[in-house]
Amino acid sequence: MVLLLAVACGVAVGNLYFPQVLGPLVASGLRVPPGAAALVVTAAQFGYAVGIFLLVPLGDRFRHRPLLVTLLCLTGLGLLAASAAPVLPALVGASALVGVTTVIAPIAGPMAAGLVSDDRRGAVTGTLLSGSIGGMLLSRTVGGAVGDWLGWRAPYLMAAALALLLAAVLARTLPPTTPTSRQRYPALLAEPLRLLRTEPELRRSCFYQATVFAAFQAVWTGVALLLTGPAYGLGASAVGALALVNAGTMLCTPLAGRRVDRHGPDPVNLVCMLGALASAAVLAVGGLGGVPGLVALTAGTLLLDVAMQSGMVANQVRIYALRPDARSRLNTAYMTCAFLGGGMGSWCGARAFAHFGWPGVCALVALLAALALARHVLRWTAARRHLPEVALREDGGGAALGKEPM
Repeated sequence: MVLLLAVACGVAVGNLYFPQVLGPLVASGLRVPPGAAALVVTAAQFGYAVGIFLLVPLGDRFRHRPLLVTLLCLTGLGLLAASAAPVLPALVGASALVGVTTVIAPIAGPMAAGLVSDDRRGAVTGTLLSGSIGGMLLSRTVGGAVGDWLGWRAPYLMAAALALLLAAVLARTLPPTTPTSRQRYPALLAEPLRLLRTEPELRRSCFYQATVFAAFQAVWTGVALLLTGPAYGLGASAVGALALVNAGTMLCTPLAGRRVDRHGPDPVNLVCMLGALASAAVLAVGGLGGVPGLVALTAGTLLLDVAMQSGMVANQVRIYALRPDARSRLNTAYMTCAFLGGGMGSWCGARAFAHFGWPGVCALVALLAALALARHVLRWTAARRHLPEVALREDGGGAALGKEPM
């Protein structure tokens, strides 16, 4: 069942990422500037954030099987509408609607977390995230190749067929689940906002993921423009091939999950933020072009992918432990913030590339990673400063606590 849910996450998440490699083809096919075509990706990301806020809380209120099947059917219809869009505004609108309904992963994650014991939650979260990563990578690769061969509309048709097929499979195979909440819909919508206000660990996790995911989205929006521009002169399939090289990320997230189970989320977060910061320097070499530039782009995007996805495992394990009865609502707050950050990162990445070229995108990545790292270091410093006081209160002046907070 975990494997099936991982496949479902991959199919759904892929709908957000294959448009990234189609930007130049959409611009050519609809006769609009490349910067305007990038709005398709931005609309999908913001739509996803809206869908998380409006729909993911329903995972605590309704049984998962009918909810997931309905959302996949609506996603399939939205993809069909996108494939038939005659002008850019229609495509942007359809992409936003697809983003709203393709929120399978943030619903399946809390569902799977509730099916396993606490000491396996990191590993299962990492497995589901591996499925999502596979969808991200394969969707870019297949989308780029099919788009170059059959035009930009064909990947949308393929994605629609996959979504509808998966809806039929899940309708027959998902186990029955029991809702954990009887709250009315307005109360469910208000709960993530209340949790953000009352749970500092949730706010911290949201900030970490929003900044690093914004850097990730900025890179993948800019790299499509870089590879298809004069520096490299490649097609959309080359962008997909670059994404496929990063398949190693799928192996890293289960490992990160086991590290979180063993050592806690904070040490994993620290390593991920340092990795994201280092990726900016590696990616900057990609602006040179030629073989050295391609090697740098491959290494830099892989490093950033691993950092972002492994950090997500750590953040989700942290928030799932806060309120077992409200995991979907916690995930709603977390994923909404993450994809709002991603949408802003995509938009800022396109603007940075238009005004400053590839160096501007790399500088944006460095800035965002540095913000996350600074927040983490400040929290670690504050925890170290208060550790003796906590030890005195809990031990009556005895030995210090056994675990050192990060």
